[in-house]
Amino acid sequence: MKSISVLTLAVLLFSMLITVPVAKAETDLGLTVDAAILIDADSGKILYEQNADTSLGIASMTKMMTEYLLLDAINAGTVTWEQEYRVTDYTYKMSQNRALSNVPLRADGTYTIRELYEAMAIYSANAATVAIAETIAGTETEFLKLMNAKAEELGLEGYKFVNSTGLNNTDLFGMHPSGTGAEDENVMSAKSTAKLAYHLLKDHPEVLETSKIAKKTFREGTSDAIKMENWNFMLPELVYAYEGVDGLKTGTTTFAGHCFTGTAERNGTRLIAVVMKAVDANGVGSYKARFDATAKLFDYGFGQFTKQELLPANYVFDEQKTVKVTKGKADDVAIATKEPISFMIKTSDKDLYKPVLDLSKKELEAAVEQGTVIGKATLERSEGTDYGFIDGEELTVDVVTTASVERASGISLFFQGIGKFFSNLWGSVTGLFS
Repeated sequence: MKSISVLTLAVLLFSMLITVPVAKAETDLGLTVDAAILIDADSGKILYEQNADTSLGIASMTKMMTEYLLLDAINAGTVTWEQEYRVTDYTYKMSQNRALSNVPLRADGTYTIRELYEAMAIYSANAATVAIAETIAGTETEFLKLMNAKAEELGLEGYKFVNSTGLNNTDLFGMHPSGTGAEDENVMSAKSTAKLAYHLLKDHPEVLETSKIAKKTFREGTSDAIKMENWNFMLPELVYAYEGVDGLKTGTTTFAGHCFTGTAERNGTRLIAVVMKAVDANGVGSYKARFDATAKLFDYGFGQFTKQELLPANYVFDEQKTVKVTKGKADDVAIATKEPISFMIKTSDKDLYKPVLDLSKKELEAAVEQGTVIGKATLERSEGTDYGFIDGEELTVDVVTTASVERASGISLFFQGIGKFFSNLWGSVTGLFS
């Protein structure tokens, strides 16, 4: 009996081991990165995320913020493309350090903002970036205030800016911005980095005209000419070419590792991917590792997601087809969604999204115009993971009246009042005997 009991127990334990499910992420892309995120550049829908809320080093991805502020200033007319910058001791000394990404600047030289911008956006030139910051704000210290203000405006979280370039402050020859530590470095989460890229492309899509340039010569035709090759090796002409890639910004420091914010467009769909501290199978960081991780994200996005209409315009909710109307020629009015809701989802997930109605007005007083907003509609996923949208808000559409209701005439309102009086009176009487 004892041997049978032991055997039975062993079988039972073995069956438990093979039948108990192991908890795992809904989608595992096998990315060897500290953090990653993939979003639809049109709607901001998050398609995938991995440790996306953790603040990590961003290195030269910082320069997206400097680009943003420069393009804001260009649009505002406070800076012009042909405006000339005179080199300072700070930018001269930095530009001579070829261990950093730089185009050498002459101590007595002047350079147009366009030249400096192209050096920053294509070659990640650090001294050129500081030159732009000084042009906009006077000093890099003052420029940090603008960076922080823009970050707050965009709703970024988990960020800390200590310079305009993304370098470690130890590389700034003791000239790091006032109020920052000598060994500080910029940090941000993958989600906030994607959010920065998302708004940069929304507000300044022209940034892609420069970020897509694979190769260019700085000061071509002069004795200062230097060839610039874009650090984004996923561009069509370069070694890790990926169809549709035209931006946006790489980043590499010892602290941040190998990072990349990439964007690609195919068949009218644009994606934004961020990878942070990418390593290969041996745990070693490399340019290839960050581009391999980005390619996996793009493959996943373009391969498994499509933009679909999940809630059509003029959709009528079964549970609420009308709202009540008082003092009108009709007692109610029909309602429906004004516009459709569409965003990228996996094709197989379409039936998981259900419309949700939120009425702000449950009764209207005539006259009622067609198109009167009486609430909002959104979508709710019934099961599985929905990462939401990069701005943290759901997509909503107005729910409106689909017809008009004229106000009743004076005599009609009189009789409506009498009817309502006797209805209320009858209710009170019957209530006494109930």
